Amino acid sequence: MQNKKLIQDYLTRGANRYQALELLFRLESYADVVRESQELVELCLKAILRSAGIEPPRLHDLSDVLLEHVSRFPKPFEGHLKKMAKISHTLRRDRELSFYGSEDLTPSEFYSQADAVEARDNAAYVLKWSQQLAAGKAKQK
Repeated sequence: MQNKKLIQDYLTRGANRYQALELLFRLESYADVVRESQELVELCLKAILRSAGIEPPRLHDLSDVLLEHVSRFPKPFEGHLKKMAKISHTLRRDRELSFYGSEDLTPSEFYSQADAVEARDNAAYVLKWSQQLAAGKAKQK
């Protein structure tokens, strides 16, 4: 049984996070843009996995799971799925660092505007294609 409300909830919360990204970017809180982008990507990928009948694991990087199940999605989306997997993997590396930092790294000093632009653009890409994939899978059922 598929909880379609949960799929939509993930996508809605992803879209809400995108609005938060815009505000954080305007505030020049670039480390937070990176962190929130990762969370947006995670939610969206969990939505599309669920839309394909796959229970997503409780992991932050879903790239391996997504690539393992590419065949469960329409063929025209294959390239987008691979790009989304790469984005997930890349943002996962920055998840804790962008939030907590470390003894030798202060997030607000480390992450630049360029880092934030890249993270925000990647998050927008994942949001767009996740919405289309989830809608497409719902129509197929």
